[in-house]
Amino acid sequence: MKRGDLFLVNRASPNDPKKQRIYLVVSRQLLIDTQFSTVICAPVYTKHDGFSTQVEIGIDEGLKHDSAVYCDDLLSISKSMLTNYIGTLSDEKIKAVNTALRVALAIE
Repeated sequence: MKRGDLFLVNRASPNDPKKQRIYLVVSRQLLIDTQFSTVICAPVYTKHDGFSTQVEIGIDEGLKHDSAVYCDDLLSISKSMLTNYIGTLSDEKIKAVNTALRVALAIE
Protein backbone atom coordinates (compact mmCIF):
# COMPACT_ATOMS: atom_id res chain seq x y z
CA MET A 1 0.00 0.00 0.00
CA LYS A 2 1.29 3.43 -0.96
CA ARG A 3 0.23 7.03 -0.58
CA GLY A 4 -1.74 7.87 -3.69
CA ASP A 5 -3.31 4.40 -4.08
CA LEU A 6 -7.03 4.06 -4.71
CA PHE A 7 -9.08 1.28 -3.10
CA LEU A 8 -12.72 0.20 -3.31
CA VAL A 9 -13.97 -0.04 0.29
CA ASN A 10 -17.17 -1.61 1.64
CA ARG A 11 -19.00 0.68 4.10
CA ALA A 12 -16.04 2.67 5.41
CA SER A 13 -18.45 5.08 7.06
CA PRO A 14 -21.84 4.16 8.56
CA ASN A 15 -23.19 7.53 7.34
CA ASP A 16 -22.36 6.85 3.68
CA PRO A 17 -25.49 5.91 1.69
CA LYS A 18 -23.39 3.86 -0.76
CA LYS A 19 -22.41 0.29 0.08
CA GLN A 20 -19.04 0.76 -1.62
CA ARG A 21 -16.89 3.79 -2.32
CA ILE A 22 -13.43 4.41 -3.68
CA TYR A 23 -10.95 6.04 -1.30
CA LEU A 24 -7.54 7.58 -1.87
CA VAL A 25 -4.81 6.89 0.72
CA VAL A 26 -3.40 10.29 1.79
CA SER A 27 -1.43 9.34 4.94
CA ARG A 28 2.32 9.83 4.79
CA GLN A 29 4.24 6.77 3.65
CA LEU A 30 6.14 6.53 6.95
CA LEU A 31 2.84 5.91 8.79
CA ILE A 32 1.56 3.50 6.15
CA ASP A 33 4.70 1.38 6.53
CA THR A 34 4.28 1.04 10.33
CA GLN A 35 2.14 -1.38 12.33
CA PHE A 36 -0.39 1.42 12.93
CA SER A 37 -3.76 -0.11 12.02
CA THR A 38 -5.40 2.83 10.20
CA VAL A 39 -4.57 5.33 7.48
CA ILE A 40 -6.15 8.64 6.50
CA CYS A 41 -8.13 8.49 3.27
CA ALA A 42 -10.11 10.89 1.11
CA PRO A 43 -13.32 9.71 -0.58
CA VAL A 44 -13.90 9.78 -4.32
CA TYR A 45 -17.26 11.03 -5.62
CA THR A 46 -18.59 11.17 -9.17
CA LYS A 47 -19.77 14.75 -8.61
CA HIS A 48 -17.26 17.56 -9.00
CA ASP A 49 -18.21 21.04 -7.79
CA GLY A 50 -14.99 22.79 -8.81
CA PHE A 51 -13.87 23.55 -5.24
CA SER A 52 -10.15 24.01 -4.61
CA THR A 53 -10.33 21.08 -2.18
CA GLN A 54 -11.41 18.68 -4.93
CA VAL A 55 -9.07 17.01 -7.43
CA GLU A 56 -10.43 15.58 -10.65
CA ILE A 57 -9.43 11.99 -11.48
CA GLY A 58 -10.73 9.41 -13.92
CA ILE A 59 -9.88 6.65 -16.37
CA ASP A 60 -6.13 7.35 -16.23
CA GLU A 61 -6.21 6.48 -12.53
CA GLY A 62 -8.12 3.21 -13.02
CA LEU A 63 -11.67 4.51 -12.60
CA LYS A 64 -14.62 3.79 -14.89
CA HIS A 65 -15.61 7.47 -15.21
CA ASP A 66 -14.58 10.99 -14.27
CA SER A 67 -14.69 11.64 -10.54
CA ALA A 68 -13.10 13.83 -7.86
CA VAL A 69 -11.15 13.29 -4.66
CA TYR A 70 -12.78 15.26 -1.83
CA CYS A 71 -10.00 16.48 0.47
CA ASP A 72 -12.53 18.14 2.83
CA ASP A 73 -14.01 14.77 3.83
CA LEU A 74 -11.08 12.82 5.30
CA LEU A 75 -11.64 9.54 7.11
CA SER A 76 -9.46 7.16 9.11
CA ILE A 77 -9.85 3.67 7.64
CA SER A 78 -8.48 0.37 8.86
CA LYS A 79 -5.73 -0.95 6.61
CA SER A 80 -7.50 -4.32 6.65
CA MET A 81 -10.41 -2.75 4.72
CA LEU A 82 -8.12 -1.58 1.90
CA THR A 83 -7.93 -4.79 -0.11
CA ASN A 84 -9.61 -4.00 -3.44
CA TYR A 85 -6.88 -2.05 -5.27
CA ILE A 86 -8.14 0.15 -8.12
CA GLY A 87 -5.13 2.18 -9.24
CA THR A 88 -2.74 4.92 -8.26
CA LEU A 89 -2.37 8.63 -8.91
CA SER A 90 0.35 10.13 -11.07
CA ASP A 91 2.92 12.42 -9.48
CA GLU A 92 1.07 15.38 -11.01
CA LYS A 93 -2.24 14.34 -9.42
CA ILE A 94 -0.55 13.70 -6.05
CA LYS A 95 0.82 17.26 -6.18
CA ALA A 96 -2.72 18.52 -6.85
CA VAL A 97 -3.99 16.47 -3.87
CA ASN A 98 -1.24 17.93 -1.68
CA THR A 99 -2.36 21.44 -2.64
CA ALA A 100 -6.03 20.57 -2.01
CA LEU A 101 -5.15 19.10 1.40
CA ARG A 102 -3.26 22.26 2.36
CA VAL A 103 -6.35 24.33 1.45
CA ALA A 104 -8.72 21.95 3.26
CA LEU A 105 -6.61 21.95 6.42
CA ALA A 106 -5.67 25.66 6.24
CA ILE A 107 -1.95 24.85 6.10
CA GLU A 108 0.16 27.58 4.60
